[in-house]
Amino acid sequence: MTSTIRLTVGQALVRFLAHQWTERDGERRRLVGGMLGILGHGNVAGLGQALLQAHVEAVEAGYDGAEPGPEELPYLMARNEQNMVHTAVAYARATDRLSVMACTASIGPGSTNMVTGAALATVDRIPVLLLPSDVYATRAPDPVLQQLEHPLGPDVTVNDAFRPVARYFDRVWRPEMLLVSAVQAMRVLTDPAETGAVVLSLPQDVQAEAFDWPVEFFRDRTWHVRRPPAEPAAIARAAELIRGARRPLVVAGGGVVYSGASEALRTLADATGVPVADTQAGKGAIAWDHPSAVGGLGATGTAAANALAARADVVVGIGTRYTDFTTASHTVFADPDVRFVNVNVASFDAAKLSGEMVVADAREGIEALTRELAGWATDLEYRAEVAGRVADWHAVADELRAGTYREPGDSHVYELPPQTAVFGILNDLIGPDDVLVNAAGSMPGDLQCLWRATGPGQYHLEYGFSCMGYEIPAALGVKLARPESEVVAIVGDGTYQMAPQELATIVAEGIKVIIVLLDNGGYASIGALSQSRGSQRFGTRYRMRRAATRALDGPAVPFDIAANAASMGARVVSVGSLAELPAAYADAARHPETTVLHLRTDLYGPNPPGSAWWDVAVAEVSTLASSQRARAEYDAARAAQRPYL
Repeated sequence: MTSTIRLTVGQALVRFLAHQWTERDGERRRLVGGMLGILGHGNVAGLGQALLQAHVEAVEAGYDGAEPGPEELPYLMARNEQNMVHTAVAYARATDRLSVMACTASIGPGSTNMVTGAALATVDRIPVLLLPSDVYATRAPDPVLQQLEHPLGPDVTVNDAFRPVARYFDRVWRPEMLLVSAVQAMRVLTDPAETGAVVLSLPQDVQAEAFDWPVEFFRDRTWHVRRPPAEPAAIARAAELIRGARRPLVVAGGGVVYSGASEALRTLADATGVPVADTQAGKGAIAWDHPSAVGGLGATGTAAANALAARADVVVGIGTRYTDFTTASHTVFADPDVRFVNVNVASFDAAKLSGEMVVADAREGIEALTRELAGWATDLEYRAEVAGRVADWHAVADELRAGTYREPGDSHVYELPPQTAVFGILNDLIGPDDVLVNAAGSMPGDLQCLWRATGPGQYHLEYGFSCMGYEIPAALGVKLARPESEVVAIVGDGTYQMAPQELATIVAEGIKVIIVLLDNGGYASIGALSQSRGSQRFGTRYRMRRAATRALDGPAVPFDIAANAASMGARVVSVGSLAELPAAYADAARHPETTVLHLRTDLYGPNPPGSAWWDVAVAEVSTLASSQRARAEYDAARAAQRPYL
């Protein structure tokens, strides 16, 4: 007879998750590092009780807290449900997707607050486990508090909103369903090609329902994270294309980082001399000062990378999704006969741009290509061109990092320092094993151009979903995964006001991060985009409304953002000038508590000069002269847009 143990669904799920492990290249670690949560009436007596019970039992068994018990999941109390998913995403990224965090929220608004985070995880191909509470399976108290009551079907709940943004979704109506769904959830979390948000929707009465579970369900399971090898025939076809190229270009995406393929990429570049551009997720895959490194590609890329892309005849995309920023909305690869070779663990991404598909782990694919290309290299003339373009760009970047750069004809009087100079100072201060965190607004564009990453773990940018509010909760997630590193989140005043709450969580947990809070009084990125597209920076500055004109162009909103950060328990230091920043940062690095460095910067830049286009549609008809001019420019620019067939 099969041995069983009687537990609630919540207790069984916690115990099951504590016994899941991953292994890759001989490294074994816990799959689920802990659970983030906000407990409400939907989960406080279900998963909440289970987490408490597991903790009490671990303490009683002699585990002192330095390490969790073998059947315990450490719990962190978050302040905002979307934020805690961001924390989980950052944690998984910082572990190269080998460990995840689970997130639980109560029925209704608590759970639907997680939907944005779920979309971000799935877009970015990052594993997170979401455990939202749901309606009563018995429907006894129908409608329960916060129930949707869909008139066309009582089995439809707000949690169905997760379906289009999840890689795996199931609603556990009965305890025994967990025996199947929990295992399938782990499969998706550990699948490098199919991973993303995994959602197990848990009716609140089912969470507390007891069941006789097979003891075997709770055995240690090791999920071996696969490295699919490259098919020899696919490698041969790819190598043939590359050997025939005169101006090849590699595009390194996040897949290079997650697969630990940086050394393999350097070896390929050393052997062949092929220049390597990077995406936001791929920055640092090759060190910025490597002879083949040409910097970020696309709409926010460097002039060097974009000039090389414009004439590239074969583009080798490795671990990239080819987002519109990377391809400059299908304009940056301008050679009429350009061909693509795509090395990707996911066939969906490998097939993009009609590329020659190499469906493989990035490291395996790069190593196979290096072997197949033995004896071949780019010519000296092309290498000299690459070096010259990179040197020219570095000269511009040096001016931007020093705060002395001005566009030709720019007569604007800048009253405050540019954020580009802040980035230059921080880049020189942050160590090679430390981590920069950022996500949205004008900062990612500046950082992709200017940040000089020395390795694959230093640069942590979320730009697949470009979600404002990501930075502070992400800093928490990175620090949980890499406690030995200094974690520095650069946050704008716009993104800060959307999601500052996890500062309180960071303080409560006694975790040390550094927040660099840049205050420019508006949305710099969207303001500049609005102006360039004829909309005159409408609705992009933090200003009081004038009664006479009904316009938001009055005095600055009297919001003390530094005081707000201090009110959450963080140590706040006001930095009055760029000259004060190095000493203030050094002090924050020495200090054992979280420090917020508050610095005012100029809303209007200057920013790196654009060298590629981004498709943002402009009103086709308008009474505004600014919109009419912008539409004419838009029509001219999109003439270069093309499908790659």
